[in-house]
Amino acid sequence: MSTLRFKSLGSGSAGNGTIVEARSGAHTTRVLVDCGFGQRQLDQRLALAGLQAGQIDAIFITHEHGDHVGCAPQWAVRHRIPVWMSHGTHAAINSPDLDGLLRIARDTETIDLGNLQLTPFTVPHDAREPLQLRCSQGDAHLGVLTDLGHATPHVLAQLMGCQALLLECNHDPDLLAASRYPPFLKQRVGGLYGHLANHAAAEIAQALFAGGLRHIMAAHLSEQNNRPELALAALAGAEGCANVTLGVAQAAFGCDWVTV
Repeated sequence: MSTLRFKSLGSGSAGNGTIVEARSGAHTTRVLVDCGFGQRQLDQRLALAGLQAGQIDAIFITHEHGDHVGCAPQWAVRHRIPVWMSHGTHAAINSPDLDGLLRIARDTETIDLGNLQLTPFTVPHDAREPLQLRCSQGDAHLGVLTDLGHATPHVLAQLMGCQALLLECNHDPDLLAASRYPPFLKQRVGGLYGHLANHAAAEIAQALFAGGLRHIMAAHLSEQNNRPELALAALAGAEGCANVTLGVAQAAFGCDWVTV
């Protein structure tokens, strides 16, 4: 029997990380998508998930922002775990020597990890060469889409047919406009290369519903500019998504395991 499941270890501006796990018989593959914590905190969050570093087969870094890279270079070398990222991301973090563990990820080039396949794809975000992911095991597909300003046709095409999404619902536009953020930051967050508003996330969910979408975990909620109930209401109101199972990945503890 094969299963694909995921668990957020924490999602928000203070740090992001998600475990994606594929099981097939006695064989299990686990990937840590983003690593935006300190080493001690990451170890603690893994322990709460019933895991330890030696059970992680690979790390995938989506882009260079600190809440996604975190301790990845040091932790990977310490535990001898291969790290996948784009050329641009590696350059943007000053090209650290990863002691032979660096693997370069490219748009739409599938990474085969045995019983788990990762397909990176480019997204519009204010980073050097950001990538998000489609994670697949057989006919089970998970989309990881946590940092982008808007959904391009390329993004939607890469996610079509996913049964589950870890989907950014960063902000409510009214809360962002009324926040204490300086004007330049409001413009950056709400811009085409910033972060998804709740209604934009709902439009993505609506576009992907026909492909068999069953689960959405809202992610990367701003503590100042969003509320879980607002994100969930927007997703639930998307056409066709009334019966989709919804949840919210919290900054402090992420979410429980979700089977795709």
